[in-house]
Amino acid sequence: MFIDNATVRIQSGSGGHGHISFYRARYVPNGGPNGGDGGNGGDVVFYTSTSINTLVDFRNRRLYKAEDGVNGSIFNRTGAKGKDLEIAIPQGTIIRDAASGRIIADMGKNARRVLAKGGRGGKGNQHFATPTRQAPKFSEDGKPGKAMEIVLELKLIADAGIIGFPNAGKSTLLSMVTNAKPKIAGYQFTTLSPNLGVVRGDWGAEFVLADIPGLIEGASEGIGLGHDFLRHIERTKVLIHVVDAADLENERDPVEAVKAINKELEAYNPELLKRPQIIVANKMDLLFGSEDTIEPLKAFAAENNWPIFAVSAATNKGLSDIMRAVSEILSQYPEDIIFEAEEEEFVPEEEIEESIIVEKDEEEGLFRVEGPGIERVLGYTTMVDEKGFAYFQRFMREKGIIERLEELGIQEGDTVQMYELEFDYYP
Repeated sequence: MFIDNATVRIQSGSGGHGHISFYRARYVPNGGPNGGDGGNGGDVVFYTSTSINTLVDFRNRRLYKAEDGVNGSIFNRTGAKGKDLEIAIPQGTIIRDAASGRIIADMGKNARRVLAKGGRGGKGNQHFATPTRQAPKFSEDGKPGKAMEIVLELKLIADAGIIGFPNAGKSTLLSMVTNAKPKIAGYQFTTLSPNLGVVRGDWGAEFVLADIPGLIEGASEGIGLGHDFLRHIERTKVLIHVVDAADLENERDPVEAVKAINKELEAYNPELLKRPQIIVANKMDLLFGSEDTIEPLKAFAAENNWPIFAVSAATNKGLSDIMRAVSEILSQYPEDIIFEAEEEEFVPEEEIEESIIVEKDEEEGLFRVEGPGIERVLGYTTMVDEKGFAYFQRFMREKGIIERLEELGIQEGDTVQMYELEFDYYP
């Protein structure tokens, strides 16, 4: 089953907690702190594999989580790092942030990307000893892992794409110039998923050719099958536009057929019309000497500077000329089409760590103090310990939290909420 779009949730491992312990041995009554650090959480890593060509594995599993780091222990032992979670995806997969649609990474050939870094392990109490605080009874909790919802979107890596209305002969053309074996039949919508093949011959370097399932009018708005596969055209450097020159069934004018397909491409992504395009008038073997019927198509192609070839894919007539023309165009565009990642606004980690929000909640009748900075200090401060509480009070004054509360009009006896903790304010 060909699946080219999936939404999943990933979560890196949380860091292990720092340990609280003191050295104890015979004849050493006052050993110092020796609590070890917690191990870092595991990362979530995506990499591309040539053995995968669909996102079907992501259809039934929606959560991918790396291992948490191990807590620290006595004798300054650091906990083990959580095991990284490595996830294989097809080449050409674009990873987007589900909430904003921002492109995080375009995973091309041999790509590897750490998408969610594991949380940092917390520090053991050995790190908090000072000349005046020789027996710290607190440690630091590990940082939580990063969780996010992402969209995986596969855009096939192909040098040239075959487009056109259903039953124009696209699959036949692909089967005649590559080893691909697409389903071929005399009715529309035979091809239900893109097919890839490698073109090898004496006309130039080999290249990858993709048969894009039949587009129809309204495809860019979600009509028919074409809308599901328009994304696979976006990486192609050359468009091979196959037209049924005979069109015995629908009697569609070839010129109007080309215009209709190009209109859908423009509606989906205007950049597609800037790609080199080759017009292929197919099924010439069925015209029985009436080749003059494609003269309007030749004139239209000339107006747009598009090369045109009159061929019969079924009898392999004229296909070498097309492949030679494609190879020549590709020699001028050797680089793959890559979608640039859209970076988030950069905020230094230390700025995130220290950010503290102090605000007054009129509805609840209390003052609220939040932010990574305050959450971090609450994680390793023991309020029931006199020295720990004194340390916390000093932190509140040094960071300007008390001053900010006074500016907001706090009075004696008012409630201050810090996540799960609540305090009554007494200056």
